Amino acid sequence: MTPTSPHTELDRSLPLNLTRLRRGATLGWKDTRGPQSFPLAGKVVLGAAEGVKVPLADPRVSRLHAELELDDGGVWLRDLGSSNGTWVDGLRVERVRFEQSGHFRVGATELTITFSEPAKVALWPEDRLGALLGRSEPMRELFMQLTRVAGSDAAVSIHGETGTGKELVASELHAASRRSAKPFVVVDCASLPENLLEAELFGHARGAFTGAVAARVGSIEAAEGGTVFLDEVGELPLAMQPKLLRVLESKTVRRVGETAQTPVDVRFVSATHRDLEAMVAQGQFREDLFFRLTVLPLQVPPLRERADDLPLLLGHFLKDGPALDDATLATLRAHRWPGNVRELKSFAERVSALGLDRALGMLKGVDAAPPAVAAPAGDNPLAVDPSVPFKVLRERWTDHLEREYVRALISKVGRNAGAIADAAGLDRSYVNRLLRKHEL
Repeated sequence: MTPTSPHTELDRSLPLNLTRLRRGATLGWKDTRGPQSFPLAGKVVLGAAEGVKVPLADPRVSRLHAELELDDGGVWLRDLGSSNGTWVDGLRVERVRFEQSGHFRVGATELTITFSEPAKVALWPEDRLGALLGRSEPMRELFMQLTRVAGSDAAVSIHGETGTGKELVASELHAASRRSAKPFVVVDCASLPENLLEAELFGHARGAFTGAVAARVGSIEAAEGGTVFLDEVGELPLAMQPKLLRVLESKTVRRVGETAQTPVDVRFVSATHRDLEAMVAQGQFREDLFFRLTVLPLQVPPLRERADDLPLLLGHFLKDGPALDDATLATLRAHRWPGNVRELKSFAERVSALGLDRALGMLKGVDAAPPAVAAPAGDNPLAVDPSVPFKVLRERWTDHLEREYVRALISKVGRNAGAIADAAGLDRSYVNRLLRKHEL
């Protein structure tokens, strides 16, 4: 490989922009209360439920009816599996993008999206926040949001694709809070069976069940004064959800096998790669718990939307590794990185173990291989490697299964979300999420 060019190296002498321009938008409508308006920022849900950001007084509107998301170029409107649908120009839509001011209807309510001139959004002045790295504007905007919500005790929900670093974001949120001197306790809601999850969260008395030879403090009590991080909260069994809701509302826990309630002072931070809004609409996640956990939402951008961070991240992972020329970085920028930063770290480990040329060859092979062709033996990222944490291995298999299953259905019934949903026995909104997630 040729030496790194001056354009490839991360030049820390270049000043970082402290603001970025973001197009503003306002949602307007009229209902029984008169004219209403709401400034759009990030993701917001509209519906008839009391906890939504945009409550509509319309009996034909579902409790969680639709979601609006403002980004730099426009507003995405997504139906959440509502009963009466979301309509644009007389057509029922599942997902549509507004890049100019326009109208849509939910129930009997007409709503208007009006765009305004771009406004400045503050960015974090450095390319790192604790262990988090990012020179790109999306990441430094996240850093700024993180430091702002760190001062609150309200529940924070962290959303992002698999491998984006949600647990690290939660850890840095705790480190930036007034609770930083107290414990940060992680509970992986997907890795424990339901009969053990309750005891893990709430603790148990001696003899509460077979094998409970001694009393045990649960994760929530163990985090007293600090933060409880509920990883993959979307996997929390329905039977467990009202028990967790009771803790959030009463600020007390009751150990399994006991009747006494113990007061607790903890902050809850949760994360998931699943579509909780759609799960609520489908009855797979409690609405009241959803609103309790998502008071302050944070969105972690996927690596493909922060390609400017590749040199910084690779420099961190490779340390004394080989120099990367412009052509190599162009190859890395062109890769989709479905496994996000976790996949990039695995690439860096392959570079260290096998050399840059072979690691690049494997990456290009993944990009070029037909969907049905598996990686060669020995290079298969889905190999059962006992040295890999179970959570990482499970997520790799889940992503692979989702992608290949939907690809197979597309080959069978075509790229129609309704036909795929019918063939798979899935909700159409969930199918749309899979199509977007895997860019199919």
